Amino acid sequence: MTTTVAKPSLLRQLVLASRPLSWINTAFPFAAAYLLTSRHVDVSFVVGTLFFLIPYNLAMYGINDVFDYESDLRNPRKGGAEGALLDRGMHRATLIAAAVTTVPFIVYLVWVGSPLSWIVLAISLFAVLAYSVRGLRFKEIPFLDSITSSTHFVSPALYGLVLAGATFTPQLWAVLVAFFLWGIGSHAFGAVQDVVPDREGGISSIATVLGARGTTRVAIAAWALAGVATLGTAWPGPLAIVLAVPYIVTAAPYWSVSDADSARANRGWRRFLWINYACGFLVTMLLIWFAALTA
Repeated sequence: MTTTVAKPSLLRQLVLASRPLSWINTAFPFAAAYLLTSRHVDVSFVVGTLFFLIPYNLAMYGINDVFDYESDLRNPRKGGAEGALLDRGMHRATLIAAAVTTVPFIVYLVWVGSPLSWIVLAISLFAVLAYSVRGLRFKEIPFLDSITSSTHFVSPALYGLVLAGATFTPQLWAVLVAFFLWGIGSHAFGAVQDVVPDREGGISSIATVLGARGTTRVAIAAWALAGVATLGTAWPGPLAIVLAVPYIVTAAPYWSVSDADSARANRGWRRFLWINYACGFLVTMLLIWFAALTA
């Protein structure tokens, strides 16, 4: 008797490609920035939050999975929460879905925005495309890969601030700098585990250039600097310096990891994903405290 294995549905593949575990990482920065600036929930808040929750992530990660298909075949991490291994026959549908789900949101956000918000949104969307698509492939340009990846997460916050009409003070810039440094460290540490498959696939990255050991140390340094940057924020923001500690502690065991043994950094990366939720909760508490003090 022959057993037929059903192919995953397109919807399930699209959801997997959008990395549900990471949805909050882009939606929350926009929502928090917009809400703390405008102090009210309106249509733009809802639309922007929904956009950065799902369509933005489908575009960012779905496009990446399509253009990284050949290298992902050699990467044992792919095919789950850390990255979909999309069937080649679903590539066109994924790109269409990314366009169809994002365009209506973009049209609305452009309509309600200002020229400055258009520029920020354009930079954010360009970073999404430039990271993966052929002809740009910023993910294969060492150091620019980490900068672009960080832009993916910081730009929604910057966009929320601009759309809501925020006044950019030195304290607010300190928040954005800390967030950007966190993003650089996060991308760098995530790249450590892929040193071997990336080199085998002919893919350059910050990790293939610096090596697993050097990249881990860059990540730790970026997180430490992010913590220091929070000291320049408005109270109670400086308390966020302690949030750098869990990330540093998680990466510390790989301080001297060799390239050949770099795959074991995946254990640290998996812990990193859950640390994000815990630290995100604490950041939320600090933001609520800040909102209460400035009400």
